[in-house]
Amino acid sequence: MPIPLVNSIASWFLKKRFHQIELFLKYPNEVQNELLLSLIDYAKDSEIGKQFDFSSIKNYKTFAERVPIKNYEGCQDLIERSRKGENNIFWPTPIKWFAKSSGTTRSKSKFIPVSPESLEDCHYAASKDLLCMYLNNNEDSQLFTGKSLRLGGSKELYKENGTVFGDLSAILIDNMPFWAEFSSTPSNKVSLMSDWEHKMQAIVNETINENVTSLAGVPSWMLVLLNDVLKTTGRKNLFEIWPNLEVYFHGGVSFTPYIDQYKSLLPRKSFKYYEIYNASEGFFAIQDQNNSSELLLMLDYGIFYEFIPMRTYGTEEEYAIPLGEVELNKNYAIIITTNAGLWRYKVGDTVRFTSINPYRIKVTGRTRHHINVFGEELIIENAEAALKKVCKRTKSEIVDFTAAPIFMEGKEKGGHEWLIEFKTPPKDLNYFNELFDNALKSLNSDYEAKRYNNITLNKPKIHVAREQLFYDWLKQNNKLGGQHKIPRLSNSRNYLEALLNLDS
Repeated sequence: MPIPLVNSIASWFLKKRFHQIELFLKYPNEVQNELLLSLIDYAKDSEIGKQFDFSSIKNYKTFAERVPIKNYEGCQDLIERSRKGENNIFWPTPIKWFAKSSGTTRSKSKFIPVSPESLEDCHYAASKDLLCMYLNNNEDSQLFTGKSLRLGGSKELYKENGTVFGDLSAILIDNMPFWAEFSSTPSNKVSLMSDWEHKMQAIVNETINENVTSLAGVPSWMLVLLNDVLKTTGRKNLFEIWPNLEVYFHGGVSFTPYIDQYKSLLPRKSFKYYEIYNASEGFFAIQDQNNSSELLLMLDYGIFYEFIPMRTYGTEEEYAIPLGEVELNKNYAIIITTNAGLWRYKVGDTVRFTSINPYRIKVTGRTRHHINVFGEELIIENAEAALKKVCKRTKSEIVDFTAAPIFMEGKEKGGHEWLIEFKTPPKDLNYFNELFDNALKSLNSDYEAKRYNNITLNKPKIHVAREQLFYDWLKQNNKLGGQHKIPRLSNSRNYLEALLNLDS
């Protein structure tokens, strides 16, 4: 298809879609309330709908009083019945697809229902919106003159009892319209290879001669791929291979620890980075402005949002609020009700609102990825911001890290133990540690209070991990690729101890 025609079609779709986006920007709470009532009405004759008498629910207040908030374990039994072929349990439309995700639940694997509605009205709609927003902000874009290099965690799909499960990437690729493959690289055949290490080299071989104009994938694994590309070609930076490369669409993990490494691979000031916030459960938010770290919460994808203030999370005082009651710069756990039959479901992520007109957010971490053994409330956002600041000061670079508490024993104070794999280590680790401790204090008043005169916490203890330690641990545990990662922060020492054992 000629490029001018493609751009014309994209422009037409852009204008049509922006009219709809403007509606939820102008009337966000009305759009969300209308969406909730439509979900309730559609599912009123399902098993869940009858259990909670959806037919009599006419407003959010009644919905919140009647339907309990649950995590994955709380709805696992219903999902397992659905996977075995039962219909109309939590959603009236038959559900054929289930996205398998390791996540951070106590279950070994989660199987998230993917309904036809969520596939079309959420995941695919969001992919189109991402392009719309990017093109709207960059009218001189030549995105459609080449291909998008996509890197998913795709593996083969498995069939059981008439239903199918696998990585969300594989489900999206399998249902993608036939023409979409022509604008992407590598081929579906390579994308769906199950052996991650062989797949990476196959992707390199298949893409280095393509005209790649955009990248899409999780930052940690995309970085591995791009370094393999440079190693294979012997080039110094990616523009020597793909001169028309203009944007990287990323999500899945925080970009903060990786940004400097990407800038060294992509040394062009005009190059753009666009962040997305998606999960197996749905597509939630999109960066809608150039050079921004804020994400626009998308309110018309069939997902109704609620939020639990993190100061009450996991306590007897825990409560949820609708979108209209959130406040700026406070940490919230996300609760979703979706067009795939997840009702008041804890996603496990935490966000902070940076704007309420429109509603824009930053992802601050996971509800289970923090350290709060001593009341210090240390979250990933604090840790990554502190490490970035100290790395810049010490001219060092980090590949990966994890941290866990040092529990109090007798009269011995507690602390935090860090395992960091450096690409470029600091010249003086003690100086690095001192700067890091001070940076954490400046970013987190609770941490600072616990560190005051070593009253509760001693200074952090830092180990330097050997090269590729984190990669080897993931490989050993069959977790290479996609969104697999080791928790950055944990209240348990399990991950840290396993890594230290592998490092010895």
